[in-house]
Amino acid sequence: MSETLTTPAFKASTSACDAHFHVFGEPGQYPYDGELRYTPPHAPLEQYLQLAQHLGFERFVFVQPSAYGRDNSCMLDAMAELRPAIRRGIVDVHEDISDAELSHMNQLGVRGIRINVSPVHKEEAGLLEHMLPRILKLDARCAELGWHLDFLLPGWLTHQMLPTLAKLKVEHSLAHMGMFLAVQGPQQKGFQDMLALLKEGRTWVKFTGTYRMATAPTFADALPMAQAVLQTAPDRVIWGSDFPHLSFAHVVGSVQLFNLLLDWAPDASTRQKILTDNPQKLFGF
Repeated sequence: MSETLTTPAFKASTSACDAHFHVFGEPGQYPYDGELRYTPPHAPLEQYLQLAQHLGFERFVFVQPSAYGRDNSCMLDAMAELRPAIRRGIVDVHEDISDAELSHMNQLGVRGIRINVSPVHKEEAGLLEHMLPRILKLDARCAELGWHLDFLLPGWLTHQMLPTLAKLKVEHSLAHMGMFLAVQGPQQKGFQDMLALLKEGRTWVKFTGTYRMATAPTFADALPMAQAVLQTAPDRVIWGSDFPHLSFAHVVGSVQLFNLLLDWAPDASTRQKILTDNPQKLFGF
């Protein structure tokens, strides 16, 4: 491991799931996308599994990183190294991908499709309208497979997207608490509107990438945000390490992020929901 693994503040529940992490092959081993948002690291599965074992994770959800665009081969190759019973994946695919390819991915354990816009993307008029045809087509295709849609969006776009999410056929998740900045507090309108949607029952929130939406070095301002989510819908929250943290790896450690969950959810039964029961339901473990 490249990071120092300190002692976790609590023990993960039985069959705990890391519901959001990435793997990266040797540079040049898999082709990168043409528009890189960061310098991809070498972060193979064996490196990640050291962290997972240290934290006590027994189930795993691979998420396609933007660096590989819609070439999911690195992730799918890594998934194949684990037993089918403990692996799931979220891919990034073209909306017109063949049924045969989707069927193959389903057999490998893929259970979702990612809609990925850079969390730091500046507000852009018309972007939502441009995205909608693809989202609606993928919604229909996911409905046929029993998959869900996984959104990583900047907060302003998450807010604009909420009415669309309310109409989707499938379950859908929002990474990084919807990317609503913690410095603006849980009373900000976009976050409150997200909480209202959570009450309707098909939206999930991912406790991931805290360092992207909260303030370093302690990320203490994420606490009221996380607790507001848990007070609203504790049965639709999952947690992910977001390993290997990419451009934030020098300012944050995986164990630190894991330990935040003890502050956010002091009750062990709530942490069991977040780490075991909820991902089991969403991903079909």
